Amino acid sequence: MNVRRCSWAQGDPLLSEYHDREWGVPSFDDRHLFELLTLEGAQAGLAWLTILRKRDGYRRAFAEFDPAAVARFRPQTIDRLLRDPGIVRHRGKLESVRSNARAVMVIRREGGSFGDEVWKLAGGRPKENMWRSLEQVPAETAGSREMSRELRRRGFRFVGPTICYAFMQAVGMVNDHLVGCFRHRQVGR
Repeated sequence: MNVRRCSWAQGDPLLSEYHDREWGVPSFDDRHLFELLTLEGAQAGLAWLTILRKRDGYRRAFAEFDPAAVARFRPQTIDRLLRDPGIVRHRGKLESVRSNARAVMVIRREGGSFGDEVWKLAGGRPKENMWRSLEQVPAETAGSREMSRELRRRGFRFVGPTICYAFMQAVGMVNDHLVGCFRHRQVGR
């Protein structure tokens, strides 16, 4: 059977699997949200497939995305990670993961959760889009610009409006599966 999926998810089994099982499914789990914000930041300037291929390396390098553990990383840890071929070795991106973990911990100390915070910034519930072609899907929106501003204000880094919109798509804050994609209706339920 020939399955119709979003065009970006064709051509590699890893992309198809991510698209079919995870992308666009609403997530409220702090660790998963922290992981996807990290991966979207790492992807800046690179192909998403590159990041998916390195995802296990990121999980290993960043303590399975435990924000408390990553917040305790020392400068020497970042220096070591700069030599790790299992991740993207970019000092600014790696340091941002530690900064972002620390910002997540501040939110927790204030009595909240990272999930509650980002979902509140996204309007509290998924937005259903009805794009017919990839060309219609925006790279950023007013909502992603607002999320970017607020996250930066709270100490997050590598969270520009485009990264925030990709994050919103990945964690199901917006359903950007094309209407012809078999996942559009499934995710929209």
